[in-house]
Amino acid sequence: MYLIDAGQLLAAVLIIVAAVLLGRTLAPYIVNVFTFGHSRLDKIFNPVEGWIYRIGGVDTDRRMGWREYFLSAIVVNLAQMGVAFLILVFQGYLPLDPQGFRGLRWDLALNTVVSFATNTNLQHYNGETTLSYLSQMTAIQFLQFTSAATGICVAIAMVRGFMSGSKDVGNFYVDFVRTITRILLPLCFAASIALVAMGVPQTLGGYLTVRTVEGATESILVGPVASLVSIMQIGTNGGGYYGANSAYPFQNPSPVSDIFELLLMMLIPTALIFVYGRLLGSRKESRPVLVGSYGIYIIDLALAFIPATTLAAGMETRIGGFFSTFWTVTTTAMTTGSVNSSLSSMNPLAILAGFVGMLVQSSPGGVGVGLMYMLMYIVMTVFLVGLMSGRTPEYLGIKITAKDVKLVMLAFLVHPIIILVPTVLAYATGAAATVGAGTDAVGFTKVLYEFTSAAANNGSDFFGSSANTPFFNLSTAVVMFVGRYAPMAILLALGGSMIGRRRASESALKTSSIAFSAVLIASIILLVVLTFFPVLVLGPILSYLQGHASGWGG
Repeated sequence: MYLIDAGQLLAAVLIIVAAVLLGRTLAPYIVNVFTFGHSRLDKIFNPVEGWIYRIGGVDTDRRMGWREYFLSAIVVNLAQMGVAFLILVFQGYLPLDPQGFRGLRWDLALNTVVSFATNTNLQHYNGETTLSYLSQMTAIQFLQFTSAATGICVAIAMVRGFMSGSKDVGNFYVDFVRTITRILLPLCFAASIALVAMGVPQTLGGYLTVRTVEGATESILVGPVASLVSIMQIGTNGGGYYGANSAYPFQNPSPVSDIFELLLMMLIPTALIFVYGRLLGSRKESRPVLVGSYGIYIIDLALAFIPATTLAAGMETRIGGFFSTFWTVTTTAMTTGSVNSSLSSMNPLAILAGFVGMLVQSSPGGVGVGLMYMLMYIVMTVFLVGLMSGRTPEYLGIKITAKDVKLVMLAFLVHPIIILVPTVLAYATGAAATVGAGTDAVGFTKVLYEFTSAAANNGSDFFGSSANTPFFNLSTAVVMFVGRYAPMAILLALGGSMIGRRRASESALKTSSIAFSAVLIASIILLVVLTFFPVLVLGPILSYLQGHASGWGG
């Protein structure tokens, strides 16, 4: 039997408190970056950014509406996918390939570039046996930086629409460059140094062959690991250097590195909650976002740690059952997708908690996009409260129109479609059987998880490299692309529609109250449960009930 003890409970509380405090500490700096405030670092960054703008032909004074902002983002993202695709396909002819790896098959390369460009990082390959050092650094890490930057930029642009007196959503190119140079690169540099100190390798030397005490030979799989781990966690990317991700000792050597990596993935999503209130000029408006996102996150943790659940065979013992489960809930709540143990070793309730995190996508969610989804839920909740009270729905003094409600509902409905349709197709075409997924509750859970993870741009999955088939490579590529850019465009349109609206001096609905936060949490859970409960019953819930009845669950 596995019961969480007082020490583990204290550890969970301290990690959450530390994440909130670190996020609050980082928030003023991020605000300064996007409001173009003066910084002592301008002497370093301004010349570098100026050179980038000149090379790219960027007009830094140009202001954009939401359409131009989104089109600029997607064009940049598509161009980056093209470059990364060529690197992966032709890596066998390029330098920094000491292991002599060949280029990737086109469908796997396509899946990989879409995966990393959309901040999903679903991996149908094992990096240590598939990708050259050049591919790991210039395709994988490169896209991890740009996808994280894109998410942050689009979220800030949406928030600008809600800001009083705003006339535009900004300039994507300027936001994009400043996000990478002033936020992601400095944070990742510091994190990489810390990870190296904790024992994570960072080298361009080839794999080492050593002789064991038994006289056998073994390859030590090293490479530029620390730099990848830093951006994979800070950018809520999740794709690891190794196929086993952070369950591999070189990527996550100890409990200290485990907690450090947990905090890295929680840092920016939490910071953006406080950034939101500061940009609005009303810090109390961060309260419902913070309470709502962390409230659902804590509910997920409670679900995963329900007493009297037994650890399944194969649970990670080096880090321990508690931190394995804590990581699983956190990586899905932040839609990061990194893992420190096998998902197959998890109790079905932990997997159910993971589903909830990915389906909600704002607890607190991935960098940038999590905040956008929470604003979507807030608009939905304001509308529902308005219906129940007979008042005109308002948020921040802005009247919520029928068009606004249609936009948020459309954004919400994207994911049920792109999750359920391909799940059915996987069984209808026989593709599920090719990866060993049966029609029982466990098999259905694995297939449903694959497409839920892809749609939520999470990337954790049960199949790994076994899903390297044309069907799963192409279907998940489509799901990842639509799951990333369709809601992003719709919610950016929502933010853009707020510009120039008449605002009441005082809103009748106090959205900063604890009562509203409680209603917000209830609304989110109700919406998700009503939408996905039937398929969750067929998957992880049924799996738990069957295991419990047979004595697996105690």
